[in-house]
Amino acid sequence: MMSGRVRGGFNQYGFTVGILMLDTRFPRIPGEMGNATTFPFPVRYHRVTGADPHRVVRQGAEGLLPAFVEGARALEREGVGAVTTNCGFLVKYQRELAAAVSIPVFSSALLLVPLVHRMLAPGRRVGLMTVNAASLGPEHLAGAGIGPDVPLAVAGMEGEKEFTRVMLGDEMELDVDLAREEHVRVARRLMAEHPDIGAIVLECTNMPPYMADIQRETGRPVFDITTLVRMAHDALVAAGGPRPA
Repeated sequence: MMSGRVRGGFNQYGFTVGILMLDTRFPRIPGEMGNATTFPFPVRYHRVTGADPHRVVRQGAEGLLPAFVEGARALEREGVGAVTTNCGFLVKYQRELAAAVSIPVFSSALLLVPLVHRMLAPGRRVGLMTVNAASLGPEHLAGAGIGPDVPLAVAGMEGEKEFTRVMLGDEMELDVDLAREEHVRVARRLMAEHPDIGAIVLECTNMPPYMADIQRETGRPVFDITTLVRMAHDALVAAGGPRPA
């Protein structure tokens, strides 16, 4: 319980994590980053106008860095303690976003890959599931600090019919059951092709609703962006209110 004199300065209080949102209209179901019920604590959203999924994923977010920098600064001004994004491919701008504000920035679940790799026994590789494998390039791995010493196995969803079409096409309707089946099928194929996978990281921030299904199918630990959001919240929660004067 807070007591004594406190100091203000922000317009908003109680938000630990701010989320830079793409400019989308597709459904945000419980469990995914863009649905606030996913988290047992309040998060602060900031939509980046013009940052549609096709432009960010398939066109490399060309020209959008200034808008994301301004969004991160706006969230910092509103009092959040850390900033993240809701597209894993924005990790290519991790260094620039972190340099633009004075609070921590974690742009993507891909930042977990070096940590997960070091958790595993020698000879085990990290599995990556992504919305579009063809769009995942060296600049994303470099932004996440994933070096050549980290053995990876990558599986994309672009060969399926529902999930990638709805996400990258920004469609208004999603067949959740079909999307779940697709994630299980891709995870099964990933493990069949690479049985030495020790853990899986989900690049896409729209994949967490299917994390438990992937865990059950593969029997492997699965990490995603909500893992990082919860970790950041736990690191900041005690500092989330007005500070002592």
